[in-house]
Amino acid sequence: MTDEANKKKRGGLIARGWRSVREAGKVQLVATCLLLLIALFFARFSWVLPGGEEPTPTPLTNAAERALFDARAYFAADLVEQDDRIILVVYDDEALINLEQRSPLPRDALAEALTNLDQMGAKAVGIDILFDQPQADDALLIETLRSMQTPTAVGYANIATNESDIVYAQQVFLEEFMAELEGTNSRPASIRLDNTFGATRIWPSIEPELPPLLGRAMLVDAGGPVERFEGYEGAIEYRRALRAGLDEELEGEETGQADIEEPLFQSLSIELFTNLDPAVGDYIAQQIEGKYVLIGGDIVDYDRVETSFTSWTGFEPAGLSVHGEIIAQMLDGKVLQPVPTWMLWAMAVLVVTTAVLTALLEWPASRLVPLLFGLAALFVGIPFALHFRDVDTYGLPAVGWLIGWVIAFTAVTAAARSAGAAQRSFAQGALGKYIPRDIAQQIIDDPDLLSLGGEKREIYVLFSDLEGFTKMSHAIEPEMVATLLNRYLEMLSEVVLDHGGVIDKFVGDAVVAFWGAPIARPDDAVRAANAGYAMWKAGEGFREEVAAMDPDLPKIGKTRVGLHYGEAVIGNFGGATRIQYTALGDSMNTAARLEAANKPLESNVSASREFIEKSGLDWWVPMGRIVLRGRARPVDILQPMPDFPEEDRRKLVEAAQLTDSNHDVAVQLIDEVAAMHPNDLALRNYSSRIRNLNDGGAYVLG
Repeated sequence: MTDEANKKKRGGLIARGWRSVREAGKVQLVATCLLLLIALFFARFSWVLPGGEEPTPTPLTNAAERALFDARAYFAADLVEQDDRIILVVYDDEALINLEQRSPLPRDALAEALTNLDQMGAKAVGIDILFDQPQADDALLIETLRSMQTPTAVGYANIATNESDIVYAQQVFLEEFMAELEGTNSRPASIRLDNTFGATRIWPSIEPELPPLLGRAMLVDAGGPVERFEGYEGAIEYRRALRAGLDEELEGEETGQADIEEPLFQSLSIELFTNLDPAVGDYIAQQIEGKYVLIGGDIVDYDRVETSFTSWTGFEPAGLSVHGEIIAQMLDGKVLQPVPTWMLWAMAVLVVTTAVLTALLEWPASRLVPLLFGLAALFVGIPFALHFRDVDTYGLPAVGWLIGWVIAFTAVTAAARSAGAAQRSFAQGALGKYIPRDIAQQIIDDPDLLSLGGEKREIYVLFSDLEGFTKMSHAIEPEMVATLLNRYLEMLSEVVLDHGGVIDKFVGDAVVAFWGAPIARPDDAVRAANAGYAMWKAGEGFREEVAAMDPDLPKIGKTRVGLHYGEAVIGNFGGATRIQYTALGDSMNTAARLEAANKPLESNVSASREFIEKSGLDWWVPMGRIVLRGRARPVDILQPMPDFPEEDRRKLVEAAQLTDSNHDVAVQLIDEVAAMHPNDLALRNYSSRIRNLNDGGAYVLG
């Protein structure tokens, strides 16, 4: 089928859809709108309902969302060797049998273990045990804790946050116990974990009435890295342990995956630290020195925790191990970046929008079924991809996206909504990424404005470049290069479009734009001049943003801008299948060379006299006459300086007028202004250049 025939066929489909809409009744249209709102709701809130202090699960989809998150957490988890930074000292079942006491955990053994640990050089000790009931050995334990030289975090909870674990009388005793430790190296630390929806997937929320979390307290006291986790309440970055050859031992045995997982942390029985054998004391001290030591229970039927991995491994670790994982996450600096709320909304809107657009195509089932499978893979795959890139996908509604898409598609298909209006909206949005919306609308109304061919026009050209970006891109990961470049181009593109310009092209990190075509406006010169200055300011903002984002990134260079006014050929160039709307001509080259001249001139924005004479703005400061590289004809250049003192501006204007007729006076005036602004590199450069002019009174760039 020819291209012309395909066009006619698509036109017929749109026409049929439009007729269907015109025939639809008000009730059907209202029902469609309600279904679209429901689709948007599922696409945004399929995990938890909005509002309320506690998350409320959304019916039908919540379990599926949690299962998908657990799958992401499991498969994206780092495979690691046993973590030798953290040691667990545990009351296990065998130790409790030997100590002849199961509950509450014997405190005399703990006191003796703490006394011995205090001599072994641990960075910090954390105790995941609540001392909420009196025992005969309390005085001994309190005295031991008060004498600890090693920073020690002691487990704490209260009724407000752990209602199922502690009652009022227990809290009263616990508060009295903690009061005995004031002024010592032992202090209370919260051992609360978050088991929302039946598993510990995220860090517990920060509650004002609770002391710091056990892991936070230990790292603070030991001088560990905690700054990046200030206020962090995101997902726990669980890791998977390598199996370390256990397959050979288990060969031929029928066992679950939980049985072959190697422990992530070395676990030592508390018995090793009671009645310490001098023969093994030095060896144990070597294991403890410089480590974070967690003390607590690792008992078969007590304090076991479901995690993100439990549904995959069947294994429920002790709560002590979860605290170990939190400490390891802080030591690794794994701050999982949350998905912003606006992005969740944007994705929900995008899902519904794609469903609407697809429905308007009126595709047959043979094309819709593969599309639906593809979208399902995409909606499930995006959270996986984000999770693998250390993005916190807890609460990301992957299942909701798919359900929302199906609901929206079904609603729009049933109502047969307007294809023509949707296509016009899409076209305007697409064109709006390159040209201002008012121009985009005129092009939609009159497509001949973008017909193949070109015409001569007087245009205002802007050429920008980012200093040192190519060199920097070799020093960082390609993914970070892409992230930074996209953000930079986004910021500069917004400047161009906000000032009514047309984005010609991106050349690496360079942005080329122009004003005056395809539609000329009376204030194009002012728009272009303001855009040139705003683009440099946006570049400075980008530098600050990158520096704040990651201090370890290489320093970003400044944005340089060249501005020129002249003739160019404007139009669509290419062929029937691939065209580009662009400008060609000497004015484009001159703007590019003006941008490049900023480097030797030590300036930021350079505009030609031809440009500034059209702008009508009074902020321009003359910076001399130069011969651009590869050119013979000199160019008078000026810089935008809105806040420059008027007297100094007057002197530079006078110097420019006297350069040919009274060179010495011109030099004196420029030196006076440069002396008034000792930190202005461009003025200092001008003061040097004015002494090295050619016979034509211009400085030749080498």
